[in-house]
Amino acid sequence: MRVVAGKYRGRHFDVPRTFKARPTTDFAKENLFNVLRSYIDFEGDAPRALDLFAGTGSITLELLSRGCSHVTSVELDPQHISFIRRFLQTLKAEDDVTLLRADALRFLTKASGPYDFIFADPPYALPQLTQLPDLVFADTACPLLAEGGLFVLEHGQTQDFSQHPHFVDHRAYGSVNFSFFL
Repeated sequence: MRVVAGKYRGRHFDVPRTFKARPTTDFAKENLFNVLRSYIDFEGDAPRALDLFAGTGSITLELLSRGCSHVTSVELDPQHISFIRRFLQTLKAEDDVTLLRADALRFLTKASGPYDFIFADPPYALPQLTQLPDLVFADTACPLLAEGGLFVLEHGQTQDFSQHPHFVDHRAYGSVNFSFFL
C-alpha cells in the first residue's frame, strides 16, 4: 500500500497476506483523487471525512496526507483495525483519526455528521451495497453529509447508480468503479 500524494507521499505500508480486505488499487486511488480535486479543496478547507469499510486504511491515510482535518474510519475486522492503528502511530497521526471498530451499516443509522466527504468501499458482494446511498442521505433533519459535501461509493461493474436522485458522476478504472453523489 502506497500513499500517492500529500505530506505522507511515497510512504509504503505492507498489508499482511492474511487480510481479507481488497485495497483500492494505487491506479484507481490516484485517479479518484484527481477527480476529487474538482469537488473538494483539500488544501484550503481541511475537510472532515468519513471512511466506511476502511479495510487497510488506504483511503484514510490518503485523506490525511492530502489535508483532511479529521477522518473517522469505520472497520469491523479487529486485525484491520490493529493494522490501521499501527500505521497511524508510525506517522504520529492518531489524533487526526477516530478509529471505530463497528459495522458500517449500523454506524450509518446512528452516526451524526456532518462530514464534508464520505467514502465507502464495501465488499462488492455485500447484499446491502445498493442501499448505501439511501442510508447516507436518509436523515435530512440531521444530515450525515454536509451541504455541498460529496459521497463516493466504490463498487463492482454490475451496479448502476445513475438513476439515484443524488447521483452526479461515475468513473471506472479497470474493474474498480466509483459513483459520486451530492
